[in-house]
Amino acid sequence: MRTQVFTDDLAGAAELLRRGGLVAVPTETVYGLAGNGLDAGAVERIYEVKGRPAVKPLSLMVAGAEEMERYCREIPPQAKALAARFWPGPLTIVLRAEDFIPPVVLAGGDTVGLRCPDHPLTLELLRLTGLPFAAPSANPSGEASPKDARQVLGYFDGLIEGVVDGGPCGIGRESTIVSLAEKPFRILRRGALGEEEIAAALADGLRIIGITGGSGSGKTTALETLRDFGALVIDCDAVYHELLENDAALVDALAERFPAAQKDGGIDRSALAAIVFSDPGALEDLNAISHRFVKEEVERRLRGWAMAGGTLAALDAIELISSGLGARCEKVVGVLADRERRIERIMRRDAIGAERARARIDAQRGDEYFLENCDDVLRNDGDAASFSLLCRTYFSEVLQSHG
Repeated sequence: MRTQVFTDDLAGAAELLRRGGLVAVPTETVYGLAGNGLDAGAVERIYEVKGRPAVKPLSLMVAGAEEMERYCREIPPQAKALAARFWPGPLTIVLRAEDFIPPVVLAGGDTVGLRCPDHPLTLELLRLTGLPFAAPSANPSGEASPKDARQVLGYFDGLIEGVVDGGPCGIGRESTIVSLAEKPFRILRRGALGEEEIAAALADGLRIIGITGGSGSGKTTALETLRDFGALVIDCDAVYHELLENDAALVDALAERFPAAQKDGGIDRSALAAIVFSDPGALEDLNAISHRFVKEEVERRLRGWAMAGGTLAALDAIELISSGLGARCEKVVGVLADRERRIERIMRRDAIGAERARARIDAQRGDEYFLENCDDVLRNDGDAASFSLLCRTYFSEVLQSHG
């Protein structure tokens, strides 16, 4: 057999693939050994030529995200989001396969990986044939993945029908494989694309509702309602206190700015409060430090939630807007209540006197701030049952209107 080399004119390579031949193709990562992914005979030859174990499934190269629905079922919205962000590119997305995909491709399973390669010649070839390509790396199993056509010919000259010479590959490392076929989502192979990039892209697709308002306003009821709708609820104030106990970097940053608040290798919260509440400049510095660390931790939790398959999250913070986390939310909702009702709730909840409850409220932002900066405001001036019903009605409408 003579292995043909193709450069600009791909009609011959397309014809070889339609007839069941094998053609090595360039991608942005490494060269792949392509065959018609719907032709069981062609796929079997890939296994034979590579010496690939039959228990290892193959992925399919496709021309774009629109082909997901052709070859896969039960496609979560996160798959389209990742494709929109990273395709064409070095990401293989594993989904439930349609029944007509040859079993030899799936190696006995029911899932298939899809990848849209970022190389103009291979994309053109995919469009010319109208076929998905089963295309593992174009090397014998156990050998180095080829980065140019010359290396492919060194492996398979005379054993395959053709090679598309697209020049050297830019990355030289296989694609990252992520499975969205079940929850939690999993990285099956680390490759050219980092896991953090994938998790961040999924987190960017989360629906995030921000809840803010002063102490005693009733934010907890709003948050419990969102939790009932399946949201991950993140209390940013609790996050800050956890970091204060466990994050050495935050403690060091605070100790450097507020040395008088240091105590036994940590931070004395009472001493810190005494410093910042009597000095607006010190409070501003505290917020700048704490907000940075809290935002990083919130993003970490959002990424973890997104990789777990979550789609909805709620952020709770009095300083949600000034911290910058409000910009992360599709909607920021302020929860407001009558001052006297707030005092009663704080006294009952925290077992403190009226004077301390009033002082706490007076130290926080007034209603006008939330009215001016929030997208919507929920008033909690009645009984608990009425406010719970209001929250359920409101959030149901919000989630349905953009769902």
